[in-house]
Amino acid sequence: MADARWIYDLTIFLYAASVLFYFNDFLQSNRKVNRLAFGLLAVVWALQSAFFVSQVAAKSYFPVITLFETLFFYSWVLVSLSLLINYFFRIDLLVFFTNVIGFVVLVLSMFLPETPLTAISETLTSDLLLIHITLALFSYGAFSLSMIFSAMYLLQHKMLKEKRWTPLLRRLPSLDMLEAYAYRMNMVGVPMLLLAIILGIIWGRVVLPEKFWLDAKVLLSTLVLGAYSYWLYKRFSDTWQMRRLAQFNLTAFLLLLVNFLATDISTFHRWL
Repeated sequence: MADARWIYDLTIFLYAASVLFYFNDFLQSNRKVNRLAFGLLAVVWALQSAFFVSQVAAKSYFPVITLFETLFFYSWVLVSLSLLINYFFRIDLLVFFTNVIGFVVLVLSMFLPETPLTAISETLTSDLLLIHITLALFSYGAFSLSMIFSAMYLLQHKMLKEKRWTPLLRRLPSLDMLEAYAYRMNMVGVPMLLLAIILGIIWGRVVLPEKFWLDAKVLLSTLVLGAYSYWLYKRFSDTWQMRRLAQFNLTAFLLLLVNFLATDISTFHRWL
């Protein structure tokens, strides 16, 4: 793993450069700088993928168990999704905002030690558990993009209401498109999170104490699923305005962050 550490360090350096170039493009709308930022981001994705493959080769399990591994994988998911969506829909601001989050997540992983292989028990390397975590992280990626679309919606709504006809406003997709993209991301995220929870329950029934489902983390995960499901219900029932849906979407994401970070409330979800 030490041999692959240079890939990790180079990834952070190039990621920082890409985000800075995107920030410059955000301020000045420079297409040349934007293309350079996108090119660097593609290199970042390739380096992240190479580092992740090196982890898979060095370890006897799919590396999404420790907090270091989880943050790295979550960052990789955000980079992957932003590149895919930008390829199909060309939403430059989405790539910028998404990778601000992805870069912060990756930097946080710098301050975490990598847990030795001997500290990982066979129970934690169960295929069922690894699929459970991987699906949950992909759903978090979808919810992250949905949150960004809703934030862009609220920003544009405020600018239109205040009649601020700035260059930034012209770069934003229409309100209808932003709401539709947020909806699609939640439609992807909710089934993934539901399946992740179901697989986690199946794993828990086999390995954990009988009353594991009363664990605070399990209850909070169910609450997150309920919040996003309620958002979809309100969207379909058409009883809320789009602006209120966007606001609720941001609240649901804050709940998601609490669920992701508040591991001390759980008896068995603690990070290694």
